[in-house]
Amino acid sequence: MTEEAPRLVVMGVSGCGKSTIGRTLAEAEGLGFVDGDSLHPQANIEKMARGAPLEDDDRLPWLDLVGDALRPGTVIACSALKRAYRDRIRERAGGSVVFLFLHGRRETLMARMDQREGHFMPGTLLDSQLATLEPPSEDEPHVSADIDQAPDEIVTRLIAGLRRLR
Repeated sequence: MTEEAPRLVVMGVSGCGKSTIGRTLAEAEGLGFVDGDSLHPQANIEKMARGAPLEDDDRLPWLDLVGDALRPGTVIACSALKRAYRDRIRERAGGSVVFLFLHGRRETLMARMDQREGHFMPGTLLDSQLATLEPPSEDEPHVSADIDQAPDEIVTRLIAGLRRLR
């Protein structure tokens, strides 16, 4: 990473805790936070709420908005499931981006999704997200953390990983 304030994307499938971890991390590091779900066009939200997975044509304009919002000193929660999506975010952000990959067992993810209230993403879409997921490659600046621990422990692990990347 450079000396510039970081551009961080907390990524992973639905139910992995992107928003919770992103907010906690941003607060701990004195950074801004954006929930990528808030950038989705209404048509995307309605499509997912109906249980229909997004296609690339649905995601690309949203990914552009995510990249545009990713300024230095910002943490964004965004699924960023494919390498091509992460490349698009990096290109739009116009600077160094580090992806913080949250991963876990399907059973854990589904249990979390079943417990959420008021979220547009139904658990029926988890398998399509898992099928789409391409974990970050070694050549992509990233830090990974298993979600099978308390949020504060995950954030501590991510911060330590970020410091190692510097």
